[in-house]
Amino acid sequence: MKFLNKLESSIGRFAIKNLMLYIIVAYIIGYILMFTNPNALMYLTLEPYAIIHGQVWRLVSWVLIPPGTSIIWAVIMMFFYYSLGRNLERTWGVFKFNLYIFGGIIFTILGAFLLFFITGMGPNMIGSYFSTYYINMSIFLAFAICYPNMQVLLWFIIPIRMKWMAVFYAAIMGYTFFRSDGAGRMAIGMSLLNFVIFFFATRNYKSISPKEIHRKQQYKKSMDQAKIKRQTISKHKCAICGRTPEDDPTLTFRFCSKCNGNYEYCQDHLFTHKHIIR
Repeated sequence: MKFLNKLESSIGRFAIKNLMLYIIVAYIIGYILMFTNPNALMYLTLEPYAIIHGQVWRLVSWVLIPPGTSIIWAVIMMFFYYSLGRNLERTWGVFKFNLYIFGGIIFTILGAFLLFFITGMGPNMIGSYFSTYYINMSIFLAFAICYPNMQVLLWFIIPIRMKWMAVFYAAIMGYTFFRSDGAGRMAIGMSLLNFVIFFFATRNYKSISPKEIHRKQQYKKSMDQAKIKRQTISKHKCAICGRTPEDDPTLTFRFCSKCNGNYEYCQDHLFTHKHIIR
């Protein structure tokens, strides 16, 4: 966390606000291409062989490729992940959310190149393994850890807490990982590496978890209320009429030396009151 804080102080000004909106716009462009010119997607995939041979735009263009083909699923997915991303950005801050997303993108690119150099797979053989699907899944898992008890409607019908959905999808990904070949495992592992680093290496996100933030807000609120209360409590109060400087700023107050105890009186009752003797 100290390293991240130093990094944020150095380059935090370059962080992109509302980054999730730009990702959704990229998906929209990808869907438009999918339905208007499907062959164009062949030139956008993450293919290390093609990138090394001059098609450097593929380092970025693969982000445009949407993770599904159904229009209904696309609309639900974009609204859902936009909501998750915006909430994570508010929870972590713009810079840390940027670092999380771009970390997933960079690790995915590194995974594709590692697979290329290890296996020597030729053109149009690696791109099908690498997409933003698992980067989106890392967003979901991060949100589930930050908001484990939030309820959502599964298939718009069944109420379920985020932590149980996360367990379910983690089990599916684990099963997919062990059932896949080496290329599939590389794609899954590298795409989720940002999640592993952020939540198992740093181990310090408890301090910015919603529960901890809520506790700090409640503490600050109670301290502010106590401060206001202290400010409103008058230092002087007449033992007879109960008036204070708030009732009349021109009043003067004195303690009576003949009364047994700390009894204070306003100017109207200082000499007319009956002395209290115990």
